[in-house]
Amino acid sequence: MSNSDLLHRYLFEKHDVRGELVTLSDTYSHILENHDYPVAVQRLLGEMLVATSLLTATLKFDGDITVQLQGDGPVKLVVINGDNQQQMRGVARLQGEIDDNATLKQMIGNGYLVITIMPKEGERYQGVVGLEGETVSDCIEEYFRQSEQLPTRLFIKTGSHQEKAAAAGMLLQVLPAHKSNSSEFDHLATLTETIKGEELFSLDVKEVLHRLYHEEDITLFDAQPVSFHCTCSRDRCAQALITIPPEETDSLLNEEGHIDMHCDYCGKHYIFEKMDIDALRLNGGVTLENKTHH
Repeated sequence: MSNSDLLHRYLFEKHDVRGELVTLSDTYSHILENHDYPVAVQRLLGEMLVATSLLTATLKFDGDITVQLQGDGPVKLVVINGDNQQQMRGVARLQGEIDDNATLKQMIGNGYLVITIMPKEGERYQGVVGLEGETVSDCIEEYFRQSEQLPTRLFIKTGSHQEKAAAAGMLLQVLPAHKSNSSEFDHLATLTETIKGEELFSLDVKEVLHRLYHEEDITLFDAQPVSFHCTCSRDRCAQALITIPPEETDSLLNEEGHIDMHCDYCGKHYIFEKMDIDALRLNGGVTLENKTHH
């Protein structure tokens, strides 16, 4: 049982500003463990994971959020998917060599940051921003400038702690419906900017907040655990298989003797033999309509 992966929310009593702090180690390690990602891509996934967790915490709804970078560079796609329970998963798709010190631009090339919010109730929302910024933080801040029009700053660190992958970050945001004094917000952001990765990875949240804001009155709320969670299942794979034209599944079965469905997110394999496919065709048609969108 890990307690290292936690999201903390806090509020500045004398300013209309809220903050979040997240530390991630196990969740980050899970996302990396089934893949042989280059060092720069590992860092990028850590930054995206932190950003998505912080973003999810700013939303007041039940549902999912997907944050993805896509472009024409050697990293074709990076996607992190999370929900309001802070259950996260993520994957990167590569199409070329990547230098250990590659920048965001060198990895993604010309591309976009796409944020898709899918509440269980209500309308799906999608925001797209061009990759003008140098970092993931810059791009998310630009998203907030364009869509929410709330002054927002992110501070993201990745590295390792106690020989494990570690990622952490902080977010500051003016409260909706408040017009916080911009010099006050800038002052708090300047203080937050001094945080070091090692402090976020190793110190207790109260100590971090005290170091950064010891002259401020802060309310710290109960922490929320963050965890790796993949939504793949044999049933979902079966539903996907039913949608493939029968001649294609038959041809795969003839070539391989079975069909191997592999989950990019968690690395699981789901094997379907001919008898499984036959049974699906007998029973599966009924659920076809409502299951194919996963």
